[in-house]
Amino acid sequence: MSEVRQRHTVAIVGAGAAGALTAVQLCETATRRRTPLDLVLIDPAPEAGRGTAYATRDPRHRLNVPAGGMSCYPDDPGHFVRWLCRHGEPAVNPADFATRYRYGAYLADTLAQAVVRAHGTVTVRRLRTRAERCTDTPEGRLELGLVDGGDVIADSVVIATGPAAPSAAWAPPALRASARFLASPWATGALDGPREGTADVLLVGTGLTAVDLALTLDRPGRTVHALSRSGLLPQPHALTPAGPMPAPEGLHDTSLGRLRRAVYRHISRSVRDHGDWRPALDSLRPHTARLWRSLTPEERADFLAREGALWNTHRHRMAPATAESVSRARTTRRLQVHTGTITAAEERDGTLLVTLSNGRELQVGWVIDCTGPGRSLEDPLWRSLFEGGAAVPGPLGMGVATRDGRLHDHQGGAERPLFTLGAPRRGELWETTAIPEIRVQAAELAQHLLAPLTRKRRAGRRPVDGLGLPLSTHAEAAAAHRSGTERILKVRSGAEDAFVRAVALDPGFALGHAALALLGHECGAAVDVPRALAEAQRCARERADERERSFVDVVTRRVHGEDGDGALVRHLEAHPADALALAVAVPTIAFSGVTDLDGDRALGLVERTSPAYDGHWFHTSLRAFLRQEQGRLHEAGELAHRALAAEPASGHAVHALAHVHYESGAHEAGRDWLDGWVSGQGRGAVHRAHFSWHIALHELALDDPVAVRRRWFRQLAPGRVTGVRALVDSGSLLWRARLSGTWQGELPTADVLESVATDVLERPATAFTALHAAVALTAAGDLAALRRLRDHASGADEVQRDVIAPLCEAFAAVVEERFQDAARGLDALLPVLRRVGGSAAQREVVEETLLYALVAAGRCDAARRLLDARLDRGHSPRDRRMLAGLPV
Repeated sequence: MSEVRQRHTVAIVGAGAAGALTAVQLCETATRRRTPLDLVLIDPAPEAGRGTAYATRDPRHRLNVPAGGMSCYPDDPGHFVRWLCRHGEPAVNPADFATRYRYGAYLADTLAQAVVRAHGTVTVRRLRTRAERCTDTPEGRLELGLVDGGDVIADSVVIATGPAAPSAAWAPPALRASARFLASPWATGALDGPREGTADVLLVGTGLTAVDLALTLDRPGRTVHALSRSGLLPQPHALTPAGPMPAPEGLHDTSLGRLRRAVYRHISRSVRDHGDWRPALDSLRPHTARLWRSLTPEERADFLAREGALWNTHRHRMAPATAESVSRARTTRRLQVHTGTITAAEERDGTLLVTLSNGRELQVGWVIDCTGPGRSLEDPLWRSLFEGGAAVPGPLGMGVATRDGRLHDHQGGAERPLFTLGAPRRGELWETTAIPEIRVQAAELAQHLLAPLTRKRRAGRRPVDGLGLPLSTHAEAAAAHRSGTERILKVRSGAEDAFVRAVALDPGFALGHAALALLGHECGAAVDVPRALAEAQRCARERADERERSFVDVVTRRVHGEDGDGALVRHLEAHPADALALAVAVPTIAFSGVTDLDGDRALGLVERTSPAYDGHWFHTSLRAFLRQEQGRLHEAGELAHRALAAEPASGHAVHALAHVHYESGAHEAGRDWLDGWVSGQGRGAVHRAHFSWHIALHELALDDPVAVRRRWFRQLAPGRVTGVRALVDSGSLLWRARLSGTWQGELPTADVLESVATDVLERPATAFTALHAAVALTAAGDLAALRRLRDHASGADEVQRDVIAPLCEAFAAVVEERFQDAARGLDALLPVLRRVGGSAAQREVVEETLLYALVAAGRCDAARRLLDARLDRGHSPRDRRMLAGLPV
């Protein structure tokens, strides 16, 4: 009989932040790789994720890092902010400081979601107890002894117990023996006594723990004293952070003396350039661990003695709101800070008389140890490891010695599958207690633990997409991906659901995640774009071929606005048969396209890919669309009909034909043909509203206001259309109807704006969406939002800066009835408007706004010339009526 392979077991001791982050990474990485795993979480706390730091319910206890720096994922920095937005704080931004309790809820929820997604691949057990010893088994595994008498056998153990407990060795014996001395202020019920009454309190330590407790215990009639050797409180974060600055030169192979001089010069430069020392200190963060390791033991000790307190108070800062509360308490003398130590303590009449090293005496009801973590790890599990030789203390006696997180034994080796992260690595890394460092360690640890378990895939035939390109997934997920891609190529609904199904079947499928990110970014699909993109990048690193990695890079660049167009063109040159990439590149109905390609170059791109498609209906549909963009309407019509003969549901071919009818002035024929298709083959079209918009354009041109209103309420009103399509189709139609006098009375623009997320309206990801957001806001007369959109565009990508920002200015002039200014601005933008993408018919709304501004400004000759040019392009009863109405 063949031996049954035993599932690998990883035990994590400690389920606070470090343990939870490790468990999240193990669950998600194992799921992506389809690596079976048993995970055991050992911690007595009632809820995973909170630990000591995030269990406090006091709303005054805030994180000391802005929300934008507290994501669980190093490659998805906005994850926590998005979680807050989804959980009752929609107005939060990355610079805000959330409460510690909310962050604990985030950790717990993120872990719970990871466990749910990992079901079927990872089994998770949660043991509400403590581990007190760890020993080797004869089979080379590890046995954890639990305080309740049980045990856990594991292949690997991660010790995530957090910082060492304070030792209170500084306290005189009489003080340590007193019931009014609190050595563990965060223990359940520890503060019940100090919360009662108004007796003064002495906090020993002036770091972040002391700040939190000072706020909790502050009340009228009480003085909270805080004592430390330095007498320094943490510095506050800046209310308005200055911009980042690069790290200084001279940080390599240097002594502590030279390093001191370089850092102080760097701080002085920051103060001169930014008026703030914080950017200088923050720029050191990526280099701190390397610099610490480069120092000799003597230099490290010297740094701790001379700069340790100064570093901590400047590096670990208070939230601005916390700093303001502390300042008020100090101003009113309810918080007093002292420099020194306690030399004696004596109980008197239910209080403590404490003598300080400066000779001053304080009579207080309680003394609370806020000195922070101790140097040495003293709990039973760590003691058993030290005593058994499986672990040795870290540099300067701080924490434990490790090699990339793996514990050193007493012989200097790192052979046992024993790992740690976070605070126990302080001696090795110095800066290792904050979430930004711990999440990186957790991700690296998951990669290391799972690397030996990942099965090498047998070389064989991979499933393929609709055009024969191989896919790095299994057959079922490939089928779902083919379905999603085909729906995009046909412009049919259901593509998002198909890609969701693909990644559910194979969470490690990079192309599935990338397609979802693309749909969310460019089409407004209900997708967490940064999350999908991060998943795509992770999967591409672990399992993807060169084409798939290239496509993920294309999507990444488009989302981030980093040469996405150039990357897409290069991708298609290397992989011309990638139909989804080609659909993204050509500005038709599904995507905004490559914005710096004019019609001739776009057609050239499509023509170069022709050999890979051999007359395929999708490729023929794209050619039809681009031919009409060139004005070659007859040829475009023939190509569209050829594509429709092969695939009657081809939305791209229908779209091309709709433009042929509109641009040629065949409004009655176009209206009737398209209306029939929408009622038949077009029932399943994902952009059915856009086809209805095209019909409404014909009705506008035919000067049929009754038909336009009927079309809008039946097929384009919010409720029937939502999100980006409500902007692109519904909002723009209303404005065009108002401009031509077709819509009388109040425009229902409020309904359109309410159906679109504020981010889409005021912080759009693409110039194409921004154009239509500007149109809708102009139709609503919302100057404030229009200016917010302008400000966003001014700091966004090049096209938004060059086109959208001045367009917002011109539209604002329309709203303010400064029509001369509006006309000048709009006229200057017409030659560059193509850069925003989309079709000529969509961009025509700017030309129609210009026409309106010219007439309103009394520039009738210019308006007449513009109308004559429009009528030369195609028949339009509406334009003829407007021309006839101009004063001679």
